[in-house]
Amino acid sequence: MTIAASITAFSILAGCGSNNGNSSGGSSTANEPSTANSSSEGGKQFENTELNVAVFQGGYGREYWDTIAEDFMSDYPGTKITITASPKIAELVRPKIVAGNPPDFMYIAGSDNTPILDGLIKDKALTDLSDVFNSPGEDGGAPLKDKILPGVLESRSSSPYGDGKVYMAPYNYGVMGLWYNKALFDQKGIAAPKTWDEFFALNATAQENGRELFTYQGLYPGYLEEMIVPTIYSVGGQEALDQFYNFDPEFWKSDTFKQVWGVLEKIANEDNALMKGTIALNHTQSQTAFMQGKSMFIPNGTWFEDEMKDAPREDGFQFGFLGVPAFQADKPVIALTNVEQLVIPAKAKNPELAKEFLKYLYSDKSVKLNAEKSKGVLAVKGAPDMAKAFISESTYNVYKAVDSGMGTVNGAFRSVAKGSKYNPSDEIYKPISSIMNKQLSLDEYSDQLYKVYTNIQTELKENGDQ
Repeated sequence: MTIAASITAFSILAGCGSNNGNSSGGSSTANEPSTANSSSEGGKQFENTELNVAVFQGGYGREYWDTIAEDFMSDYPGTKITITASPKIAELVRPKIVAGNPPDFMYIAGSDNTPILDGLIKDKALTDLSDVFNSPGEDGGAPLKDKILPGVLESRSSSPYGDGKVYMAPYNYGVMGLWYNKALFDQKGIAAPKTWDEFFALNATAQENGRELFTYQGLYPGYLEEMIVPTIYSVGGQEALDQFYNFDPEFWKSDTFKQVWGVLEKIANEDNALMKGTIALNHTQSQTAFMQGKSMFIPNGTWFEDEMKDAPREDGFQFGFLGVPAFQADKPVIALTNVEQLVIPAKAKNPELAKEFLKYLYSDKSVKLNAEKSKGVLAVKGAPDMAKAFISESTYNVYKAVDSGMGTVNGAFRSVAKGSKYNPSDEIYKPISSIMNKQLSLDEYSDQLYKVYTNIQTELKENGDQ
């Protein structure tokens, strides 16, 4: 069962998970072809044959982009692609965007970079890509849109204005939820919990095995959305999720809020439930502690194994993915998904060639190359099987579980008013640290967020966005 939320997919967590790897940035021009004409293998002509591409360089690296650019230039003789890659890609492209001279094509990810996408959306400064997805795929038959995972192009992650037009093309997608040591569970005959009652019942098992129940990336409490968002949907359905993401203040007085955040409050207050020192740990420290057997569960995404491939761990450790438990036994375990985005600025100098390059990225050859070089999985049907040879068995199993029917949900916040002082993610997730260290009650937190949402709504009305 796939639950395709009608809200936009977000890339904050994928960005956090992709901040490993080669951090060197800069520009490079892939091997320049000697052919001077502008024809492709199919005979297509381009008046402008130069393409400037800017990409986020995190855990996925840049090798895929350099290689696919070389392949494209080989198949389209006479074209020239220049790749600029950096972990701080927004800092490099923002002055160009402000000056009206943006790159022709951009892959933007990472929490420090994605606000630039919000700005482009608010300014309506992105190219309509609908024609790319309505055009025939590489087989020349069905339209390309039929190859994309269900619900993605229809969500605000691709259609931010809700008008059915695609302005942001899907790239890699991740699956997020709770992880555990599969080897321990198999050896001890422990069943992965499917409900929150079963989850908390495992606290006794955790103690018996010399560990605490739960940890998370304490200095980056945004990781907790990986369990919060699916639980909101599980309790309150799409209506509650829409309230949460569309800044309805009444969400913070709802039974859904009380149930979902009640899980966090119970973790904070129940003996042995929260791993000691969690709140002061960064992501790699908490993840290492989990792998060393200090806690039973941790939230994370499909980048987890590759990100921590060199980290110490307890003997025999194996990554196991649970998803997120439900409150009721008759409801499914649900995973959170996110989809990264590719865009062509409205003021790009070469949108025609940029669209052709975008379409090229969805070819089977590119999907396999992306998996080989970056260990990423594109948001296209069948991508897990195409990537299987290049990703770990446990990572494949996570993607395959979603491909085979594990419940999924995705979503992100509606854009705030231009110039707003509020970052919704920060307003919601940062105070959770105070809940976990018992300095902030749920009632105080609820009142705080009710005021934030009310102020955001006021700003939207004053800005004419409502």
